[in-house]
Amino acid sequence: MGRNLRKSYASRATSQDFEIYAPHATFEDPLMCAHGVNQIKSAFYSLAKVFSESRIVSYSIEENVISARKAEILIDNKQYYKFLGRDIDLTSLIKLYTEDGKIVRHEDQWDKKPLWNRETVKAPLVGHIIEASKRASMFATHALMRFGKDPTTD
Repeated sequence: MGRNLRKSYASRATSQDFEIYAPHATFEDPLMCAHGVNQIKSAFYSLAKVFSESRIVSYSIEENVISARKAEILIDNKQYYKFLGRDIDLTSLIKLYTEDGKIVRHEDQWDKKPLWNRETVKAPLVGHIIEASKRASMFATHALMRFGKDPTTD
């Protein structure tokens, strides 16, 4: 699982690297919220279009078993991006929730801050607006990335 994620964050993922996700999995970061493997592919395939470089430069992993079939994996990490010639260093906490060995929820908390949504902000209306903007961002990304189509298959 770790190798697949490092490849995804480094813009080198192949379709096989997304087999770690359950079909109904979700991915969320401060900019977008993806539902299903094809949208998750679009989110990660888009990194190469936005950044000239991207990667996880260091990380530590902690696994918490919730039950026989469920676990929470916490990846404390530092990410590096190059955007328009500028270096961007980002501290992040990746939270993976698994069921039967597959990721069902993937959260990337930038600066280790909880994601904003209707359940985490004080005003639920603000949370709904944030969620709507994340869905719109994901829809635009998904369309631009040919709806999760793998880059090697044309």
